[in-house]
Amino acid sequence: MFSGFLRVAATAPTVRVADVDFNLSQIKAKLLELEDSSVEVAVFPEMCLTAYTCADLFHSSTLLDAASHALIELRDMSKDLNIHFAVGLPVRHEGALYNCAAFIRNGHVDLVTKTYIPNYNEFYERRWWRPLPLGQDVEVEICGEIFTMSSGRIFNSHGTKIGIEICEDLWVPVPPSSRLAMKGATLILNLSASDDLIGKYAYLRSLISQQSARCLCAYAYAGAGWGESSTDLTFDGKAIIAENGTVLQANQRWNPADNTAIADIDVEALERDRLHMTTFADCAQAECEGITSESPKENTPTDSRNKSASDRKLLRYIDPHPFVPESQTARHERCEEIINIQVAALAKRLDAIHCSSLTVGISGGLDSTLALLISVRTFDRLHLDRKGIIGVTMPGFGTTSRTYNNAVELMEGLGVSIREISIAPAVTQHFKDIGHDPEIHDVTYENSQARQRTLLLMDIANQTGGIVLGTGDLSELALGWATYNGDHMSMYGVNAGVPKTLVKYLVGYFADEAAPDSIVRRCLLDIIDTPISPELIPADSEGNIKQKTEDLVGPYELHDFFLYYTLRFGFTPDRIFLLARHAFTPEQYSDDVIRHWLSTFFRRFFNQQFKRSCLPDGPKVGSVCLSPRGDWRMPSDASSALWKLH
Repeated sequence: MFSGFLRVAATAPTVRVADVDFNLSQIKAKLLELEDSSVEVAVFPEMCLTAYTCADLFHSSTLLDAASHALIELRDMSKDLNIHFAVGLPVRHEGALYNCAAFIRNGHVDLVTKTYIPNYNEFYERRWWRPLPLGQDVEVEICGEIFTMSSGRIFNSHGTKIGIEICEDLWVPVPPSSRLAMKGATLILNLSASDDLIGKYAYLRSLISQQSARCLCAYAYAGAGWGESSTDLTFDGKAIIAENGTVLQANQRWNPADNTAIADIDVEALERDRLHMTTFADCAQAECEGITSESPKENTPTDSRNKSASDRKLLRYIDPHPFVPESQTARHERCEEIINIQVAALAKRLDAIHCSSLTVGISGGLDSTLALLISVRTFDRLHLDRKGIIGVTMPGFGTTSRTYNNAVELMEGLGVSIREISIAPAVTQHFKDIGHDPEIHDVTYENSQARQRTLLLMDIANQTGGIVLGTGDLSELALGWATYNGDHMSMYGVNAGVPKTLVKYLVGYFADEAAPDSIVRRCLLDIIDTPISPELIPADSEGNIKQKTEDLVGPYELHDFFLYYTLRFGFTPDRIFLLARHAFTPEQYSDDVIRHWLSTFFRRFFNQQFKRSCLPDGPKVGSVCLSPRGDWRMPSDASSALWKLH
């Protein structure tokens, strides 16, 4: 420490999932770099020795042994370093696994466990980790040596006191860092592996800033980044350092080359503020000496149900489009956030399988358009030739000239490879093979076309050494509006976390960002105005789209509203109906219309679960997700009998 200032770093170097030797080499290289920059204390991400997304590989002794040996190597390396640092690793003890931070300094190691183990949404960590009660110390053996493992300890480092918490610990009502600060810690280190979602980064920055202010401390946060698996989640590599309510430094997320934040924190100023704020010491004394008793509860009146809920006026605003940014001023930031999640996820998948070829079916509709735009942005980021994107237009019995022309012109404008294959001859032969009358426009007629298109895409991907990029969106998955093993299937579903209303919004954003007079902008604007349709039924006599999706399953803005409140909050149909009546005007949707489509939503949501039980990998984008591996696990034969309006 120099004149009361401590130089601190938060860093998130590249990892490889389950490749401990590679991860160790990255940490060592970063430590030497930070040592050269006179950094005194550094924090690395949660599970950085193994990568956070190893899942059941954490039950492998091969992985655990490698992490243990890596810890010893870092301990030995630290003997010649001035820098003190925290790294994340799994630790075995008495038949259980612990999610630990190893605080390493001058040849000495202390282990700190994660206090709060999440078991909700995408984080089912209790499958692997056990918590250690706050304040408990145990002795653990690693590679024949004994180390202390604890929770709630404070360490002396370079003239200041340091406390450590891990990821979820920060998000609980009373974070361990609150008590650590009151016990004297002026710097809190957080080793994290929090995935990125729409709006989550802004919330996290605020949370870190507020915690540093509330605790009168400095807070260094390192979140997992490039190299973590994108099977269902995407990690952006966050490095944030805050001090007493102000973010001093933060890295540029999504950029593997910018993975570190370094700042000089003013320890002296923090200690002065604690002396000046006398209630800080009062609170610390109360916490150290015991918890005050709860005051007797007053009798509260029961909730009155005399007035019908449907007649009650809500004194609050209900957003009719919960997935779409409300503020135009935040439009650029929000859209780029979503696009970066999709691009980073797809880039990771391509990088992991050493693939430079994508096959995408282009229909001239919203979903395939967004998938194509994300593909182009991904190839540009990876410095790959756009010709490696093979856009395939497959006109069929219902294809109109409007969607066909938009598909071809968009691909030409974006500079990707173009293939055109009419599915009519093959599907006609297929009808003969199975004995289906082509004049009967039933589900067989429609699904035969969808499956033929998927067959072509899969085979072209094999032919070109690439993968098929799925284009279906979150709303279609919720409604089951996809042909099983047709457009339902791909090698990676880049739009799986994006609802239809947001797809349209994103395509509009791309249009606004395109050159004013470009063919790409013209195509995008026309695609936005084109009725949503699978185009599996022949056009009308004037060549216009006859089969309109929203006439069949209902308005997507209603279904997205229903989807949000069903998955995000688990509301009943009656409560969702109440919210919808206040979000939409009677001129938009009458009560009867809302009731009808809400019933349709729940009926389809339940009976189409079997399609969601075998989805391809795809990135989570917002707080609502239907991945069968993460947020939504539901039996395919569950009854919807209880989910009815009263």
